[in-house]
Amino acid sequence: MTAGARDRRPLVEELSEHDLGRARVRLEHVMEVETGFRSASRCWARSDEPRPAFNPATTSVGGRRRAKVTELGALSETEAARLGLESVSERTLKRMAARYREYGLVGLADGRWTRQAGGHPSVTAEVEEAIRAVHEQCLRRSRISMASRERLVHQYVREVFPGREVRVPHRTTLARVWREWFGPGGARQRYVRSAAAVPAPTGALVVASRPGQVVVLDSTPLPVKVLDDVFGTPITVHLTIALDAYTHSIVAFRLTPVAESSIEVAMLLRDVLSPLPMRPGWGEDMAWPYPGVPAALVADLAGGPVAGLPFFTPEAITVDHGAAFKNHHLVEVARTLGVDVLPARAMRPTDKAACERAFAAIQSLLLELVPGWRGIDVADRGADPEADAAWTVAEIEHLLASWIVAVWQNRRLDQHAPAWDPSGRHSPNTLFAAAAARDGISLEIPPPQLYYELLPVHFVKVDPRRGVKVGGLWYGARSPALDPCRGVPAPRGGQQTGKWAVRRDPRDCRQVFIELDGAWHTLPWNALPEGETVPAFGDARVGEVLKEAVRAGLRPRTDAELLPVLLDLLAAVTPVEAWPGRPDARKKAATRARELARARAALSDRPVEQPPLAPVRRAAPGREVADAVTADRARRRRAAAGDTPPVPARALRDDVRSRLLYPIARPRSDHDEHDGQDGRLTGDAGGGPAGREEKG
Repeated sequence: MTAGARDRRPLVEELSEHDLGRARVRLEHVMEVETGFRSASRCWARSDEPRPAFNPATTSVGGRRRAKVTELGALSETEAARLGLESVSERTLKRMAARYREYGLVGLADGRWTRQAGGHPSVTAEVEEAIRAVHEQCLRRSRISMASRERLVHQYVREVFPGREVRVPHRTTLARVWREWFGPGGARQRYVRSAAAVPAPTGALVVASRPGQVVVLDSTPLPVKVLDDVFGTPITVHLTIALDAYTHSIVAFRLTPVAESSIEVAMLLRDVLSPLPMRPGWGEDMAWPYPGVPAALVADLAGGPVAGLPFFTPEAITVDHGAAFKNHHLVEVARTLGVDVLPARAMRPTDKAACERAFAAIQSLLLELVPGWRGIDVADRGADPEADAAWTVAEIEHLLASWIVAVWQNRRLDQHAPAWDPSGRHSPNTLFAAAAARDGISLEIPPPQLYYELLPVHFVKVDPRRGVKVGGLWYGARSPALDPCRGVPAPRGGQQTGKWAVRRDPRDCRQVFIELDGAWHTLPWNALPEGETVPAFGDARVGEVLKEAVRAGLRPRTDAELLPVLLDLLAAVTPVEAWPGRPDARKKAATRARELARARAALSDRPVEQPPLAPVRRAAPGREVADAVTADRARRRRAAAGDTPPVPARALRDDVRSRLLYPIARPRSDHDEHDGQDGRLTGDAGGGPAGREEKG
């Protein structure tokens, strides 16, 4: 316990009814000593006041104090103990009067009545060390019971403090201390480890006191199977909401068939700034209801009737560490809108508890009633939620918008109330109306051009013929708006010197946008046919197409990537060794010429009986080696065969004819007749049926 905690002044609200009554009795005694009247005023004097011993006209303050000490000393032991006035002296009465003048009624209370909790005296320093050591071990182990933790505490004390008389408290005391120090511990073990790895907060807490001061953004998979708007197949969509921390108003929401991206979050922030238009089927009860600002004025500024949903420019947003919220694009969007980003701590959902609670309320109040509900846990899932899906994405989006405006904004907030009316009945609409009446409403409706400013920017150069290349595709080849920029560098300096800023919506890659002379121009994709409608496609589809092109070897390559291919082609025709004028090549040619000259000189020096050498012809450097290998193989074959001449192989035609069922007829000749006279059959040597018939 720190000194500041010991010196803390108690409050009257901390006194129980019994202690409050004792303090009032003490006050009467002190006032009678100081003024002569128990009520401290002659105007409210009792029938027996002033008593002779306390009459201010005939006695002094010192005399009255001595009389009060005598009076209180005559009290019975039981009554004095009840009042806490067992032993009272003049000095005690002086101190009580001074404390009353400084602190009021609570100054007369005995310090034992409001004594702070003394902690757990049985938890000594050794036991505290053991408990914290066991807690560190439990973070790394699987989850165990409190009884096992108690045994680990005993083991730590026994092994770390041998020879000491360390008394470990009872299990109930250890459980109470564990809950006070480390929380109830109902989370899953992996979440406990993740939360423990995050350092404790060091900054000040943010307390929202007005609408728009803090807007919490979060996303979750919608626990309802819905049908897509094209093929009607059951799919899972993601719900992203923007919740005002002060009024708990769901000021904007988005449904995305895929995981949310930064462009969806950027458009969600734009929805927070923009009023929600009235939709078909909405009645007057869902129109703009807030007092102080006429609905006609808001409708005139917004361009149509406005629904009863707050809109404002947020001062700060709180996001988690998801990929859609933690990227350069969202930071640039926040800078454009003038919004501060307050990231929540990792693995700390309590930093945006209001948003998590809103998700739970949406599920319990609305989504559980919608066909296709698939539950929170797999074990609680129905037999076939996909077969129960009956709402399309557009229909569920309209249902959510209607429910938010009609139900959520008018629902009583039981556990959330403003500091100025903690016991009042309030809803998001009434809180926003009260804030509007107190501080006013800033009707800053963003212009339509804000859409282009929130898109991701790409800095590119303009090709005179093909336009601009963004995301692997070419745009604006036939666009006249791009003519002043073709082949002209942009008047931009710094890191993007000479490049033009082009905006692209990743959800629809059929066109990009460029700002020229204060106006936005659309640059269509070069492959779009003129006068025809092409289905929209996003950057994910473009990435798949480019990957298929790379897989098929159709990826465009730069000169640096094609350089090895060019070198292989040149090496096959003119290798480096054959380059004319190269010093190494000239040296090798001279060496080869000397070798050939010496060989001819050696041949001329041999005796005349040797056969003359064949004329020397210039051959390729590797040809002589090949001829030498061939000659060596022929010499080895002749040596293996010896002096016996080789027998020629049987002709292929003879081998084929010997296996034929019918002989091949050929014209007779004189040689054939001679062969017949020698007793040999005409026709084939194998002797077929024709030969046997002729012989017979």
